[in-house]
Amino acid sequence: MKDYILQILAGDGIGSEIMAEAKKLIAWLNSNTDINIKTRDGLIGGASIDAYGVPFSDETLEECRAADAILLGAVGGPKWADVEYTLRPEAGLLKARKELELFANLRPAIVFDALVDASSLKPEIVKGLDILIVRELTGGVYFGEPRGIEDLGNGQRRGVNTQVYTTSEIERVARVAFDLAKKRGNKVTSCEKSNVMESGLLWREDVTALHAKEFSDVELEHMYADNCAMQLLRNPSQFDVIVTDNLFGDILSDEAAMLTGSLGMLPSASLGIQGTTALYEPVHGSAPDIAGQGKANPLATILSFAMCLRYSFEQGDLADRIETAVQDVLNSGTRTPDIMAKGCTEISTSAMGDALISALEK
Repeated sequence: MKDYILQILAGDGIGSEIMAEAKKLIAWLNSNTDINIKTRDGLIGGASIDAYGVPFSDETLEECRAADAILLGAVGGPKWADVEYTLRPEAGLLKARKELELFANLRPAIVFDALVDASSLKPEIVKGLDILIVRELTGGVYFGEPRGIEDLGNGQRRGVNTQVYTTSEIERVARVAFDLAKKRGNKVTSCEKSNVMESGLLWREDVTALHAKEFSDVELEHMYADNCAMQLLRNPSQFDVIVTDNLFGDILSDEAAMLTGSLGMLPSASLGIQGTTALYEPVHGSAPDIAGQGKANPLATILSFAMCLRYSFEQGDLADRIETAVQDVLNSGTRTPDIMAKGCTEISTSAMGDALISALEK
């Protein structure tokens, strides 16, 4: 029996609903496999603001450090729209990423055969699509200094954010991308704006140097981020692994997400150095407009947990079983509202979790 500690941060909005289905799956695994996952609950985002006055407390941070992995739901909502900028719910997530040094965000964009028609692109363009975006997560314009809003007088203000990267920050995330590509299609596309940004030029030069030194057996191409955005719509199958900075990764991964037909289907992983606690979360937000209605799709959370099994718990076989079960459920025609299609049966959040368990048992 292998024991693991999983810190659960349900967060806000639909977070508690989708996390209930993940817990249902964990209970089934504990009863039917040779692993034992102990879960601990903590607060983040608006829920933490309400309880502690901060979006991510130091006490919860230490609980996360002591866990083998973290599974997060979603943060944010209109209730906290007027909270001070540095104390907004999303600041809790940024703090978690920074303090835990989760520098590599993995966002797969996979088109399941059963959902090909749900994509905004033609089926022949997206069928079989399997892209992995590796986004640098703890540097760049979201963390650079100086930053802020200053009063210039005469009714004028100026907002400043600084895009900054060092060689070590670039190399460590590029190394993750190259390592993952070797297990996939053996191709990395590095995206930046080296034509207009010095930080982008440094990015291109450092990725090129690392490739020549350690990963010459992996195909490497460079692409401007705006061209990548266009190519994702024009010919997405040309990509295998895309590595890019924090800002461009934020934008490009959301674009790639919509190729799949629904944000409710997309997982993610945020990794640090090997052996440290990683964080797993669905790509979708807190969806406060449907919270408490049983309409949320829990599959992105369940697939995020599968990534946790694969990358943190080294249980790749179990991750494969869960991913296959998700495909089986989709092939059976059961759908939550976000992926509903003609001829399918609409089911609730809880019923989708039950359907997954049934698929696993078969």
